[in-house]
Amino acid sequence: MGFPLCYMLVLGFISHGHSMVSQNALHRAKRYQTHAWSDPSDCGPRTKQSGVSTNSQNISVDIHMPGVIPTMSDSYLCVATAVPTNRDAYIVDFIPHASMNIVHHMLLFGCQTPVSTSGFWDCGSARTCEDEASIMYAWARNAPPTKLPNGVGFKVGRSSGVSYFVLQIHYADVSAFKDHHRDCSGLSLTMTPKPQPFIAGIYLLMSVDTVILPGKRETNADVACDYTSYPMYPFAFRTHTHHLGKVVSGYRIRDGKWSLIGRQSPQLPQAFYPANKEVNVKYGDTIAARCVFTGEGRTSKTYIGGTSDDEMCNFYIMYYMDRKHANAFMSCMETGSKERFQHIPAEANVPIAIGPENMNSMMHMGHTTDTKDEQEDGSQRKKGEHVFDQDYHFEQVPTWPQIPLQVGQVSGLALDLDGNLVIFHRGDHQWERYSFDKQGRFQQRSLGPIQQSTILVVDPVKGHILKASGRNMFYLPHGITTDADNNYWVTDVALHQVLKVSSDGRDRVLVTLGEAFTPGSDNKHFCQPTDVAVDTVTGNIFISDGYCNARILKFTADGEFITMWGAGSSDRRRQIPFSIPHSLLFLPDREEVCVADRENGRIQCFIGKSGQFVKEIKKEEFGGEVFAIAYSPAAGGLMYAVNGIFPYGRSSALKGFVLNFSTSDVVDVFRPEKQGFEMPHDIVVTKDGTVFVGDVEGSSIFKFTSEKEHRSVKKGGIEVQELEEFEAMIQTKLRPEHNVSKAVINEKQLQPSQPLKQTQTQTQVEAEKSQIKTTAQQKSMVFPAVMTTLLLIPLLLVISIGLFICLRKNNRFEVKAEPHTVGGIFGKLRGKTVGGLNLGNFFASHKGYSRQGFDQLSTEGSDQEKDDEESSDSEKEEYSAPPPPPVSSS
Repeated sequence: MGFPLCYMLVLGFISHGHSMVSQNALHRAKRYQTHAWSDPSDCGPRTKQSGVSTNSQNISVDIHMPGVIPTMSDSYLCVATAVPTNRDAYIVDFIPHASMNIVHHMLLFGCQTPVSTSGFWDCGSARTCEDEASIMYAWARNAPPTKLPNGVGFKVGRSSGVSYFVLQIHYADVSAFKDHHRDCSGLSLTMTPKPQPFIAGIYLLMSVDTVILPGKRETNADVACDYTSYPMYPFAFRTHTHHLGKVVSGYRIRDGKWSLIGRQSPQLPQAFYPANKEVNVKYGDTIAARCVFTGEGRTSKTYIGGTSDDEMCNFYIMYYMDRKHANAFMSCMETGSKERFQHIPAEANVPIAIGPENMNSMMHMGHTTDTKDEQEDGSQRKKGEHVFDQDYHFEQVPTWPQIPLQVGQVSGLALDLDGNLVIFHRGDHQWERYSFDKQGRFQQRSLGPIQQSTILVVDPVKGHILKASGRNMFYLPHGITTDADNNYWVTDVALHQVLKVSSDGRDRVLVTLGEAFTPGSDNKHFCQPTDVAVDTVTGNIFISDGYCNARILKFTADGEFITMWGAGSSDRRRQIPFSIPHSLLFLPDREEVCVADRENGRIQCFIGKSGQFVKEIKKEEFGGEVFAIAYSPAAGGLMYAVNGIFPYGRSSALKGFVLNFSTSDVVDVFRPEKQGFEMPHDIVVTKDGTVFVGDVEGSSIFKFTSEKEHRSVKKGGIEVQELEEFEAMIQTKLRPEHNVSKAVINEKQLQPSQPLKQTQTQTQVEAEKSQIKTTAQQKSMVFPAVMTTLLLIPLLLVISIGLFICLRKNNRFEVKAEPHTVGGIFGKLRGKTVGGLNLGNFFASHKGYSRQGFDQLSTEGSDQEKDDEESSDSEKEEYSAPPPPPVSSS
């Protein structure tokens, strides 16, 4: 009885969930109107004062109009609310409560002294703030909520210069107030007292002198300014015009190249859309925007102004900056020159069609979650909430290299100017326990230099060796980097030297730093240096030194010493020195130098010019050690890392990590599918996002590609087209009625005051629903049928073989079965299954699914340091690090 009952309950739950899916679009479409504080019944207690609620971690602030009744169209009303804390706080969430049927737009300003602190005032004829005001948020046309990325917040409170919020609402048409109801439109803020490493801000580009001629099909409003501040990183954008705007686009111009920040129709919900992840802005760039208007239907000139009959041309950039030099608000109102805008991409003048697909995409804008999810700041992410996020996953390419590479311990990886993989390995030499004495002197000079070619240039696609060099030059290779001339900068821990070597195959040493076999700690000596990073602009080099010393040194490209520094600190109470600065890289787009501080299990970054400490990334997932790092400017900046076994405490399993550089969040975790990492030692990432990891203990190199790239080839014999058809079938099966609902909703949204056409009757809609549902059910039967057939084949085969054996035992047949036949057949079946369609990865890559839940962030137990009798692992360099030194009281 128990089983049937549970079965019926599960069926009932599934049926209920299915019916909820078909209504989900309608609920989302009504969500913001339902929560709008414009209904008279909702305007009672809120008319007294804005609400403030707190918990142990967050502060929620409700800012709204105190039950106003605007008497004139195009009224601008403002209300001020004090920041409810004397300490610094950070806004991480904006939730609007308004309807476009009543409110034309809302702006939230931050300032020190508002015009008034009691009641509301007319800010159409008066100012919003007595001092300088900064825009923090903007809303129009039923835009959804905006949640900032983890680690990013608008700073308010004590040291920010923002003591008050000022909410400004533009009521364009007061006909909605004929019933004399009171309006309480506004928004809710979520703030956290937890300091955020990056401060958010708004950059506003605005045209002030555009004139739109009547009847003219197209008028351009161009704005452009040179950027003269610290680097900023756009993560969202918003467009705003009135009725005549067709499309608004924003760009960064660098070295004459136009890079799109964002582009959208201002007639869609004017939300903050995710910006182009690959664009950042630094000193010397130009920021430009174009608004395209039409004067068709107008009988007189249209000017830029504040009424609904006027026009506006605004392009908002929501960005973050490092907290040390953050600027909360910047603006640009300079008219762009015709010469400069001759080179704007043609897309800027292509209108964006408004259809159901646009409205649907707005509802799913950014990354949404289906359940509440605890955030780093302690807040909870709500269902359907707009979150700026990335979704990456890397998997091993098991067929690479096509021919096994004969290499020794792989200590370093790099990329040359042609995008080929450069491998630095130790041939037949190994770092053993007695390779060095206590002073760091190499004890195995009698072995001579490595006779094999220690530098291999390999085709990244197939793994074929293209060039080989570095014979009889090195004793214990470690790090390798290429410069702008395609030369190799290498380190040798036995030689205690840093060498610049030509890549032409002649093994010419162009620059030598350090004295051979002589360890030291001055400007002319190193002690087991580990890696080199090259400034791609100046040619200056940075050296991490290393196993004996704990410092970074900077030299010119010719080897002239410039400066040196040690570890930085984000904690003023103490500064923990480097403990084996192991891997070094230069970030060209940020002009920073980052180091993998191995035994401290952290990544530290510094300004390349001065060596000033910028930030630290230390994650529990690393498990105590970070061996190597790589960087890509894609998606706003991604840091790649590999960890190691920590011999002095708890360790995590050996993995590769992808981190959002700005927020330090772990975006993805990856590792080999079959042969696991033994001691990953270096990592590089190509321009197309392919990742290579060199394993020093396993003497091997692994190749990983993102899920997107994996799906561009065959998987388990299934073509991409088949995968896409299967994905479409699943989507249709799960949501047969969802799309119909969306289409109806969106037509209502686009024409809120017009009924549906007579031909679009309810009966026809229901007929369409029924037809789609029937089609979906028919298609949904295909997949089970195929799977059942595939499962029956081996079953029938086993039965046939069993009958054959029984008949043979009964001597009914004299033919003997070949011993290898059965194994061959089952071997083929097994081969077909392994590497076939992986539903876990398939659904994880499917739009709307998250890889969370597939345990990619789980930590696993790993082996600790082994005894000498059991293994030689403890004799390698990777286990030779001393415990972190005690912190000096001075």
